[in-house]
Amino acid sequence: MQFQRKVLANGLRVLTIPMPSFKSVTSMILVGAGSRYETKHNNGVSHFLEHMAFKGTKKRPSAIELSSLIDGIGGEFNALTGKETTGYYIKSSVSHLSLSLDVMSDMLQNSLFKDEEINKERGVIAEELNLYEDTPARKIHDIYESLLYGDTPMGWDVGGRKEIIKKLSREDFTSYMDSLYSADNMAVIIAGGIDNDKTLEVVSKFFAGMKSFDIKGYNKVVEKQSKPAVMVRQKETEQVHVAVGVRTVPLNHKDKHALSVLSSILGGGMSSRLFHEVREKRGLAYYVRTSSDHYRDAGTLASTAGVDPKRVDEAITVILDQYQGIAGSKLPITDKELKKAKEFIKGHLVLEIEDSRAVAGFYGLAEILEGKIETPSQYMEKINKVTLDEVRNVARKYLVSQTLNLAVIGNFSDGQRFEKLLQL
Repeated sequence: MQFQRKVLANGLRVLTIPMPSFKSVTSMILVGAGSRYETKHNNGVSHFLEHMAFKGTKKRPSAIELSSLIDGIGGEFNALTGKETTGYYIKSSVSHLSLSLDVMSDMLQNSLFKDEEINKERGVIAEELNLYEDTPARKIHDIYESLLYGDTPMGWDVGGRKEIIKKLSREDFTSYMDSLYSADNMAVIIAGGIDNDKTLEVVSKFFAGMKSFDIKGYNKVVEKQSKPAVMVRQKETEQVHVAVGVRTVPLNHKDKHALSVLSSILGGGMSSRLFHEVREKRGLAYYVRTSSDHYRDAGTLASTAGVDPKRVDEAITVILDQYQGIAGSKLPITDKELKKAKEFIKGHLVLEIEDSRAVAGFYGLAEILEGKIETPSQYMEKINKVTLDEVRNVARKYLVSQTLNLAVIGNFSDGQRFEKLLQL
């Protein structure tokens, strides 16, 4: 899959990825802005701003006018906010590329942020936060990262806190944009049935006038953990949700690909170790999975599961036994497991990049977060080159008790009972 990268005079990066057999196109804008750039006084503004971008512009002064345009062409229209990036995208027929870019450039440069719309959206945000609270299989990841990063922007929920959401004003949105939404802190990514040169002309038409300026920085993660840690969120649930993990490495670290393979071996599918040991062999959980996640300056490998409250100790112990067994010599990784894990990763990527939105996200995140682009083929080649020794080495290096962390959502008053389990 070939791509073209151009930088406009204002510093805006433009990535075009032609997919000749596609009749559709995804137009995506990624900004190097997210919740890690927030303060205690505006926590949640990144996510709230993403919502407000859909609420009207000078040219299209209401939410219904914006949404009607995209619905009228049968397009998909959405956005996403993370700790390090915020993204906006429209997926449409190739024939409507110009309209999609017109709408998104208008949203980013001319949003009205009307007080009445802000006040209405506070309720929407509150209900979204309630939804996440009532979805512990999703919420456990937030609790786990709160344990990892503490009372810092990296440890706060991306959605923010209700008491802050109630206070955010138009000025909070505009000042936040003025600190991060610089042209040279953005990338426009177009993937689908496009022509590179014609697409670049259209992007330039709508985005060349954006300004660049010095942007706000972020506080780097400081990791000083020397012993296992536990965090419990007390909540009455039919199922206890746990996240067991360790600290690893940032995005650009050489161990990243080996950690991906290790993650797949542990919990990357229905034949993975943890799925077999926790669910199939003992019937302790419905879901159990492992992921290797990386930020610009930190990373973690973690396994999550929803388990029977009466057998939660057993489930945690089984996960820890696999961690310890792989890190040592008791349960060594085999060549067969290595091969299967690689094929699992590559196969899932192949399926994923059949969607132009996934392709745009793949290239865009690499551009914004890593400053270099690894194509899907190059990524798969690096996965292919991971050796058994490399996977064993990262297991020994990172699956250690000193940086072990356990987050729990369930009807428990404290974490003392779980602390004993972590004393490996």
